[in-house]
Amino acid sequence: MRRSDFVYIFDVRDANPNGDPDAGNLPRVDPETGHGLVTDVCLKRKVRNYVSLTKNDSIGFRIYFQEKAVLNKLHGEAWENHPDPEVRKQNDRSRLPREVERARELTQFMCRNYYDIRTFGAVMSTEVNCGQVRGPVQISFSRSVDPIVTLEHAITRSSVTNERDLEKERTMGRKFTVPYAVYLAQGFVNPFLARQTGFSENDLLLLWEALLNAFQFDQSAARPAGSMTARKLIVFEHDSELGSAPSHALLERVVVERRDRAVPARDFSDYRLEVNDGGLPAGVKVTCLR
Repeated sequence: MRRSDFVYIFDVRDANPNGDPDAGNLPRVDPETGHGLVTDVCLKRKVRNYVSLTKNDSIGFRIYFQEKAVLNKLHGEAWENHPDPEVRKQNDRSRLPREVERARELTQFMCRNYYDIRTFGAVMSTEVNCGQVRGPVQISFSRSVDPIVTLEHAITRSSVTNERDLEKERTMGRKFTVPYAVYLAQGFVNPFLARQTGFSENDLLLLWEALLNAFQFDQSAARPAGSMTARKLIVFEHDSELGSAPSHALLERVVVERRDRAVPARDFSDYRLEVNDGGLPAGVKVTCLR
């Protein structure tokens, strides 16, 4: 596998792309600049959900971090399937075996079976210890191109929660949306870590597929159908593991700008996307997916 740097561009219309529980579920925002933020964890969650839906927990594509998963129970599978019977009999599983190869087999079992572990990594040093994995794929926080406007909407509910509230005509609630914004995230694929976790070329293709379809199966009341769209995935692929240029020098070649600042943006066509592919360093190829 070779090194890759990428820029992921998506937009939001009349939806909440990533609510902040510490701020009453308001869309996340940089308080100093007003730019909208979407966490890396949010995007990774969408990748996990897509892989889970499309691969249906098939061998090698199980998802480690998912709803109601008991992590120590999953770790126990690695111990129970260890090829060395002495390890399987070990009573204290909070400590890894002293022998490096025996300990590595526990970690590799988790990497082989769980797509998100060999992609994003995981800390598995809990009561049932399977070590730690540093993932080859890292994604930054997404940041909006322009400062965002957050709208607060009052909503009503005709039903009540308790019998004592039956006399009330309705109950009130709040909903938050962003009228429109374009977000950019940056990412990196480390081939050296990929070799350690077993992250393959096919896994990489699945990652691209998941990012491009991340919002197709993520609809909710906060993000209704069509409100969030993956617009572009721009990949800078190197012809070697070390690469031919620093990441920032390539990622800065992707520029998204508002066409007319006198008019509020409400569509992706209100922005201009430019990928400066002139004078690319030798050994770097740029590909625009979608």
